[in-house]
Amino acid sequence: MLNRRVLLAAMGAVIYLTATEVSFAAKPYRSDKPNIILVMADDQGWGDTGYNGHPFVQTPSLDAMAKDGFVFDRFYAGAPVCSPTRASVMTGRNPNRAKVTNHGRYMRPHEQTIAETLKAAGYITGIFGKVHLGSGQPDSPCNPSGMGFDEWVIGLNFFDNDPYLSRMGKIEHRQGKGSVILMDDTLEFLKKHKDGNRPIFTVVWFPSPHAPHAEVPEGPSLYKGKPNAAYYREITLLDQQVGRLRHAIREMGMAENTILWYCSDNGGLVKESSGGREKKGSIYEGGLRVPGIIEWPARQLKGRTAVPVATFDIYPTLLAMAGVELYAPHPLDGMDVSGIISGSVTERSKPMGFWHKLQGGQGTRSDQIQKAIMEKQQAGAPLPHDPKRVRKDVNEFPQFPEETTTGHAAWTDWPWKLHRINGTKFELYNLSDDPMEKTDLSQNPQQTQRLKRMQQELDTWMRSVIRSINGKDYQETK
Repeated sequence: MLNRRVLLAAMGAVIYLTATEVSFAAKPYRSDKPNIILVMADDQGWGDTGYNGHPFVQTPSLDAMAKDGFVFDRFYAGAPVCSPTRASVMTGRNPNRAKVTNHGRYMRPHEQTIAETLKAAGYITGIFGKVHLGSGQPDSPCNPSGMGFDEWVIGLNFFDNDPYLSRMGKIEHRQGKGSVILMDDTLEFLKKHKDGNRPIFTVVWFPSPHAPHAEVPEGPSLYKGKPNAAYYREITLLDQQVGRLRHAIREMGMAENTILWYCSDNGGLVKESSGGREKKGSIYEGGLRVPGIIEWPARQLKGRTAVPVATFDIYPTLLAMAGVELYAPHPLDGMDVSGIISGSVTERSKPMGFWHKLQGGQGTRSDQIQKAIMEKQQAGAPLPHDPKRVRKDVNEFPQFPEETTTGHAAWTDWPWKLHRINGTKFELYNLSDDPMEKTDLSQNPQQTQRLKRMQQELDTWMRSVIRSINGKDYQETK
């Protein structure tokens, strides 16, 4: 097996999309490469924004971003829970391939990440906030340095007020609202590098609005008497921090050539505003459909699309937009959707696969773990605090039978979506006609051929995923 990736040379490419006079072009020089900032909420549903019509939640910053930028009306998280979706952003792959099958699982360091590829292309890289893909200890191959990040301040999972955060492996007990602290660290990183000779890649992953909703926004108390008021208060808090970010990059003169991409890591906590059937934790639409906005003032990205796009598309798309050659030694599930963004492409050419609960999740108490590590660091005690956490999942290659179908999988070939539940039960929906997935068409005689074709495609894809989790991808890249 490969223990690390090969070192990549700096690379540049030119991609022109001329159908709408929008071009994503870059030369291998600092002045031409865009800065890139990825922002992600934790548990915000598609309908939990003002611009998507929520009846009372206040999200003026996201509303302004949606007005100024380009909105994905059908943007999907790679999984209905947090850690797997984050792995899909990093790799452009279904997270099961990297053994991030559920929350709390570590991403294998064998994976090629977007941070590593951009770093090799000359970017300075930083990540701030909730990572939930590995360790925060300095000598772990699963910490952000091992994922390709030059600088980082992270929580292992969600955090609220007065969090314990790992700054490059040293634990700090910070005072204040976690989401505000996260933005403080982000802006410090951007200010530090804005005048350098390297473009900047920054990942900003909020811990809100994840329960228990202890953080509150600035200003008067909001939503008294409203259902789920604490949840929506945290959404307004993170909206305020998105506003801080957008204002700051304008003040720093960075906004014009910065790609800013916002989304959530899974469906929301309230079914009524999830944008589909069910909510977080479900493969039905409400567990996967999330807010999605991208802006890049230099390219005047504006408009709204109903073409499906997912978090696993971020990696290949951003490389195309930045003019960086795609390095993908392992099979990708995502595709370059820059044509959809530019308007030159009006349909998705690649189906989307989802698969949840192949394995169970694992608890990660971020503050408890990092507080204990901090106390050992301060006492000069041997590290790591827990040897199992430093290399968890790194060299574990359990061999699943290729025909494994445990859990709930789905195959979306727009507008059709096929569900496969524990391998035996199938459901088929037309999302265009039935966005709430109420009418199962799997027994409809008119859909017999479609059902059979999609079952075969889903089965082939699931077998491919099992081969990946078994380690076949890494053997092929020796």
